[in-house]
Amino acid sequence: MMTKRENQQIEMHLITIEDLVPTDHLLRKVNDIIDFSFIYDEVESMYCSNNGRPSIDPVVLIKFLLIGFLYGINSERRISEEIQVNMAYRWFLGLDILDKAPDHSTISQNRRRRFNGSGLFRSIFQKIVTICIEKGLADGKLVFTDSTHIKANASWKTEYIKQTEEVTNEYLEELDQYEEAVRNQLEAEGKSKPVRCRKWKEKAETINRRESKTDPESGFYKRKGKAEGMHYLSHETVNSNNGIIIDVAGTTAGNVPDSKPYIERIDYIEKNLGLKIQEACADSGYDTNLINQQLSERDIDFYTPERTEQKRGTTEFQRKDFQYDEEKDVFICPGKKELPLHRLNRTTNTVTKEYRCPKAMCKECPLHSRCIGERGTDKRIQINIFEEVVKKNHEKDGTERHAKVLLLRQIWSEGSFATQKARHNLKFLYRRGLEAAEQQCLLSSTALNLKRMIKAMA
Repeated sequence: MMTKRENQQIEMHLITIEDLVPTDHLLRKVNDIIDFSFIYDEVESMYCSNNGRPSIDPVVLIKFLLIGFLYGINSERRISEEIQVNMAYRWFLGLDILDKAPDHSTISQNRRRRFNGSGLFRSIFQKIVTICIEKGLADGKLVFTDSTHIKANASWKTEYIKQTEEVTNEYLEELDQYEEAVRNQLEAEGKSKPVRCRKWKEKAETINRRESKTDPESGFYKRKGKAEGMHYLSHETVNSNNGIIIDVAGTTAGNVPDSKPYIERIDYIEKNLGLKIQEACADSGYDTNLINQQLSERDIDFYTPERTEQKRGTTEFQRKDFQYDEEKDVFICPGKKELPLHRLNRTTNTVTKEYRCPKAMCKECPLHSRCIGERGTDKRIQINIFEEVVKKNHEKDGTERHAKVLLLRQIWSEGSFATQKARHNLKFLYRRGLEAAEQQCLLSSTALNLKRMIKAMA
């Protein structure tokens, strides 16, 4: 039998906002584990102590933004509308039932003017991470690093092609130092002519780059199987314990490889968080010679997907067919001829030792065509100076530990990006500029960290 309610009246109740918020509500749990009063110290220098109109409580401003990222609301206008009717949001902000919700324009102006350039959002993110470390939820022993693209707030109609001059090599100074160290060692052993390391000159190259007039700081992103257009990148390092994100850095997409800020961020984590990283894992885009070397110097075990050996050249004999004599520092070819160290080569992105067989020996060798082809004059083998370190790191490939670490990276690193894009405002940007992009990345990671803290402490 259908019941139809008529003459419904609104009754008067004696009730407080405290009674309207469930005891197990997410915002109650957030408020229980984090004391947001530290924000007052962070923003004290941004306010005048004895002049001007009374401001909105800065804690309310930050909590307002956190509500948006915790619940995936990407419009400040909509957050303000939700606060007007949502008792839990009001309770979290410290507003009574009849208090007016903060106006979205006030939040926006404070964020854009007062907090811009202050590093406030990084301080908040780092404060949450520090609490996680103190509570034993993150230890930095095993970390995973990856990047994801975020669509910029830029119209494709305003894109244009601009000619710019860019330096083609990004590791000039680091490679100069490694080259000089190896050259000095060879000179001391009498294996190389006493010629000082030639500083590699920066080579500028004119290239055509796609830019946007609506957001000039964004970069054109185009990768196989992924979105195309103007984007930013969020580089995140996740701790294996409970999936706490311990570092975030935003960069322009397109002209910044994933590996460029990697070592800098590893050093930042150890210096600013006081953690000692023991193991690190990343995808194959980070598996560069220089990263392998620099992590080895920091006593960090590095895990990346297995490298597949590819055949180089068209001749029958490959590198594996040449035996290395460590005592003499020579290679022995299949024809039993020695290839001594000839020189140290420097290219734009690496340093190699070149082992060369004299032309006369190669010319008379019956294996000439099988070794260097009909047109070749002498056999040369290039050995990267970081090769031993790379080999050592990849000795773990295929082991049980290697498989487990890669699986954990897929769960925590890639899983974090999927969750942030689906629920925590990391799919696209609603502001413009690199600083705004990094702020959004930091707030998104802060929201996810808060949820994972609550789950781990339950």
